[in-house]
Amino acid sequence: MTTITNSPYNLVAILGPTATGKTSVATSLAAEIDGEIISADSRQVYRGMDLGTGKDLEDYTVGGKKIPYHLIDIVDAGYQYNVFEYQSDFFKAFEDIRCRDKFPIMCGGSGMYLESVLRGYRLIQVPPDEKLREELSGKSLEELTRLLLSYKSKLHNVTDIVNTKRAIRAIEIEEYYVNHPTEETTATNVSGLIIGINFDRDTRRKRITERLKQRLDSGMIEEVGQLLASGITPEALIYYGLEYKYLTLYLQKQLSYDEMFGKLNIAIHQFAKRQMTWFRGMERRGFTIHWLDGFLPMNEKIERIKSLLLE
Repeated sequence: MTTITNSPYNLVAILGPTATGKTSVATSLAAEIDGEIISADSRQVYRGMDLGTGKDLEDYTVGGKKIPYHLIDIVDAGYQYNVFEYQSDFFKAFEDIRCRDKFPIMCGGSGMYLESVLRGYRLIQVPPDEKLREELSGKSLEELTRLLLSYKSKLHNVTDIVNTKRAIRAIEIEEYYVNHPTEETTATNVSGLIIGINFDRDTRRKRITERLKQRLDSGMIEEVGQLLASGITPEALIYYGLEYKYLTLYLQKQLSYDEMFGKLNIAIHQFAKRQMTWFRGMERRGFTIHWLDGFLPMNEKIERIKSLLLE
């Protein structure tokens, strides 16, 4: 085990699009440098949503050693966790890990969650605006999208426009910022080394499809069925998108199995492309991401990260 001392960094962030093996890299690194994982996945916070969110909990045992993790399974499915809550919960975990002389490793692919920590200022919680919600309630998703674009010409978070409820909330937030300009306040002293894991496009597409088949074979349909049987509404599951959207539609007999698989497979590929667009945007916004080829042997990935930590 290597103890990291005198490093300019106090956090490693491991990011990348879906199905690139981020978790195994993060846990292997944690085993090597006495680290603990803080998830940066917007859906892995939910209990009972395991296969659909790709928690890969078996990866948290390395060489017989269990790697501690944080911000996984912390709220019930059906709840709508948000980036404000994530940032607050992250810094609690970060300080706890540092106080115990362990090394924090953030791992995930949710761009907003990653950037909310790495950009170094605290978010403010935007309260609901019932009057504005009422004014917007009759508008179509297309109308709401145009309105949202009037606040900002480019949507960084495409999930803002997956349905009218999310679009209204996004407009509500933008309107709040217009009427309540505030200076950014420092959240905590984070100096993050950012590591990106990626494969070429064809390999990534193949890995996504193979991973989807494996998760379906492992019981992902049954997982969604159990969530519905527990009393979570179809609308609540569809809110989470991707696997939970299309498997819910399949279980409601709105899609055949082949239709579900085809649409979901395409949607995950599109999601991975949006993730890469976000990460490239981070680089344009001044973040340095050290990209590692996913084909590199694990020991080479870990040695490369350690050398960057100690530079």
